[in-house]
This record gives sequence, structure tokens and C-alpha cells, in this order.
Amino acid sequence: MSVRPFRDIKRRKTKVVSVGKVKVGGANPISVQSMTNTLTTDVKATINQINDIAEEGADIVRVSCPDEGSTSSLKEIIKHVSIPVVADIHFHYKRAIEAAENGASCLRINPGNIGDEKKIYEVLKAAKNNDCSIRIGVNAGSLERDILEKFKEPCPEALVESALRNIKILEDKDFFNFKLSVKSSDVFLSIAAYRQLSKVTDYPLHLGITEAGSFVTGSIKSSIGLGNLLMDGIGDTIRISLSDDPTQEVRIGNEILKSLNLRNRGVKIISCPSCARQAFQVIDTVKILEERLSHIKAPITLSIIGCVVNGPGEAAMTDVGITGGGKGNNMLYLSGVQNEKVLTTDIIEKVVREVEKKVSELES
Repeated sequence: MSVRPFRDIKRRKTKVVSVGKVKVGGANPISVQSMTNTLTTDVKATINQINDIAEEGADIVRVSCPDEGSTSSLKEIIKHVSIPVVADIHFHYKRAIEAAENGASCLRINPGNIGDEKKIYEVLKAAKNNDCSIRIGVNAGSLERDILEKFKEPCPEALVESALRNIKILEDKDFFNFKLSVKSSDVFLSIAAYRQLSKVTDYPLHLGITEAGSFVTGSIKSSIGLGNLLMDGIGDTIRISLSDDPTQEVRIGNEILKSLNLRNRGVKIISCPSCARQAFQVIDTVKILEERLSHIKAPITLSIIGCVVNGPGEAAMTDVGITGGGKGNNMLYLSGVQNEKVLTTDIIEKVVREVEKKVSELES
């Protein structure tokens, strides 16, 4: 059961590029990415972390490849993971070639800092020969020296000029299978840069607020920055950059997309903050249910409201709902309709059963 959103977001039309089996851009779903923080040369740890990231709901994963040992490890890593791998390359053109040849689905590079024209050509040749796309990753913290001297400081115009310069490098070599990012740790700078870039190119855009910070701080900054852009229809793939477990990046990314009705995956819980009117401990109940229902991948809506002020109205718009009632008797709603009274002690098990039953109905 779903309610028609108040506003449908009209996404910007972009070209489509392939990152392995994932299509990015056009009318394709906005994909969620994360990045490993293990040593890529620790093959087992990297495989385990990628699989955890994928299980959380990531579509694409990026791994750092600072040396030949890392690019060599890609060949074994890719055999044991289910999502496309992007190789993160800085400066060393040979690492980019090795990554493409060892199975990377995409290279994250800045063509301008790879080296001379011959080196760039060799990287693009390897990418073409191995069906490997590229992400041009412009960052406010690592702009080209001449651009920084021209604009005196990182600004939207500087990021966009760097992006356009790198686009021309690839296009001049007849390479068009790429996407772009213009990231900054500053929310306003990032928003302005992406908005400007979206007006002058139709290549797909990878959104992110880079080095956003800890879980709470980074999630807030990313939600504000990416939320503004996504509501404008800008963005084809996203990454939340947190100083935290990569699975948390995926969780927040999916929640941002779900809140904008741009993605439907897993249980979307609508819950009240609780107050003196609550008939049961809402906060504890929601925490437990989030954990117990984390394995659900199908799009299900669930409302957990502690009293009858807003409870019936919210429950009328969700697949499963609980509204607090008097004397430990709470009302269960299924598909927006009152179903039966549920004792407070039985809420958790009853909700889990009903959600899983709803999933079975959707999958049958």
C-alpha cells in the first residue's frame, strides 16, 4: 500500500553509462554507492566488507587502488562479490590500466592528473578494451593548480571549469562512457557546483558531500546537500561519505531516496517521537523493529504511533500499523483498515509476523 506523493520529482534527462551490470543515468533508478575502508590487499577482509555493503542495499562499491598489490587483488575480489567494483585511482596511470584489466567495472580518476596525453590515451584504451566506464571525480580539495590560481579559492565556477576541462580530455579521445562528480565538504559549494554543472552537460552525475564527517554530522550534511539536488531532479547515483562503517553510508543513502519517493526498498517506518500520551514505549519498540525487520528487502510501509491523536490517520496510509490504545490494548491496522486489538506485550511479534506475511503476499 502506498500513498501518492505530494510532489513527483521530475529527474533531469542524462545520458546512460554502464557500471558493470548497473545502468546509471537516463530513467534508471538512482543507485547507491559506498567505499571500502579495508586494505584492498587484504582480499578476505575486503570481500567480506563488500558483501556486507551489498547486503545493506548498495548497488556499486568503490575500492582504493594505491599500489600494484591492490590492483592485482581486484581479480580475486571481483570473483566473490555480487556488485560492480569501481577502482579509485589517483595520479598513477598504470594503476588505472591494471584495474581495468583485472575486472574493475569503472575507474574513478581525474584525467588531468593522470599525466601526459599518451598516458591518458593508454588508460582510455584499457577502459574501452575492458568495457570499463570512468568517473571524473572533481574535488574542491584537489583542484588543478592553475584553476585554483585563477579563482583564488575553491568555488562553484572552479569545480565546473575543472569538470569541463576533464570532459574535453575524454571527448577528444572519443571516450564518452563516463559520469561526473564535483564534490566539496561545504554543502553550499557542492549544491551550487552541481547545479551549474547540470546546466552545461548531460552526462550522469554522481552526488556526494565529501568528507562529510561522523555518522550524525555527515548524515545531516549529506541529507541537506543531496536532498536539495535530488528534489531539483539532479543526480543519478549517490554516495554518503561518513567516518563510520560503510554499511551506514548505504543505510543513509537509501533512506534519503526513500524519503523522496525515489526508491522503495525495505521497510519504511513512520513513527512518532513519543510523549506522555503514549500507550507503549514507542522509541524502544521502533529500535527493536528496525533490527528485526532489517532483512526485509520488499517495499513495505509500517506506522508505529503511540496514541490515537495521529495514529489512525497514519495507519490508514501504511501496509501495517499499530496505534496505541488504553489499558494495554492497541489497534492493529492492515492495509489501512482496523484489524484487531493487540496487547502491548505482543506488539513486536505481531508486527513482525504481519510484515513478513505482507512480503510473502507481494512475492507470491
